[in-house]
Amino acid sequence: MKLLILLLFLLSAFLFFSYFLQLFFLSNKKMEKRMASYLLNGSGKKLDRKRMNVLLQIQLYKKSVKERVLSKQKNEKLEELLNRAGLAMKPEEYIIFQWILTALFGGVMYLLFSSWIMMVAGLGAGYLFPRWWVNKRVSKRLLKFNDGLPDMIMTIIGSLRAGFSFAQSLKTVSEESESPNKEEMETVLKEMQYGSNIEDALQMLKERMPSEDLDLLIQAVLIQKQVGGNLAAILETIVQTIRDRNKIQRQILTLTAQGRLSGIVIGLLPVALGIVIYLLQPAYISSFFNHPLGILMISIGIISGFVGFALIRKVTKIEV
Repeated sequence: MKLLILLLFLLSAFLFFSYFLQLFFLSNKKMEKRMASYLLNGSGKKLDRKRMNVLLQIQLYKKSVKERVLSKQKNEKLEELLNRAGLAMKPEEYIIFQWILTALFGGVMYLLFSSWIMMVAGLGAGYLFPRWWVNKRVSKRLLKFNDGLPDMIMTIIGSLRAGFSFAQSLKTVSEESESPNKEEMETVLKEMQYGSNIEDALQMLKERMPSEDLDLLIQAVLIQKQVGGNLAAILETIVQTIRDRNKIQRQILTLTAQGRLSGIVIGLLPVALGIVIYLLQPAYISSFFNHPLGILMISIGIISGFVGFALIRKVTKIEV
């Protein structure tokens, strides 16, 4: 019976969560699509007053969240983080998404364990999960950008030797490269079209994609622009350096794979074992959550697990 209630709660929470995601995070796209339809051909389906009021209320609520919760500095940092992750999400939408996940995780943990302590743990997990997910997307996108950087530079070299300017070479890259290199080069070209010089556009690219390999490319372009020289030959040397560095990084990842896997197993094994024991014999492990000594032991175990996991990650993370 309890399992059935849990499944119904999870299903209801999923549907409710999906509805709010579409309502909050697609409202901008719906209004923009509607405006574009009217601007292009003056036609389009009429939006009834009730639905229009709902969209306007959502926009006003997101604006109030931005004004009350986000300071200017925090808003800029969060916007920069979302841009690095390649997410079409505004800072205030991220905050609302974080609030919804916090409530959802807390409710699920309380329903599973019927404990205020586990509910607090669920609230903390729901609050931290969006930031972890965004940082994960940033790392994945940056890694993909670095993997495509040598081919991108080779395209620039070929265009320069064909007689194109550097700006024309970037246009060629935007047409032939894959995501995320394609989107970043298109952004650079748009910034140059809107009045930014090439130095400022490349510096803003460096802020969006904090890559050491990209920094080599940008520094070479800026120095060549000041002192002159054969940019194609310089870029060839940079490509070889980047490829050698990537080769060494892959070798290090292969050699440290066992240590990183050991850290993951050590960190997750106690949690998985505790969940299995709770599902098999709830009375056997519930005393840990009802007695102060048990709560102290669980707290010490969690802290020790985090410390051990952090130390293993520190040992196995080698920078090249």
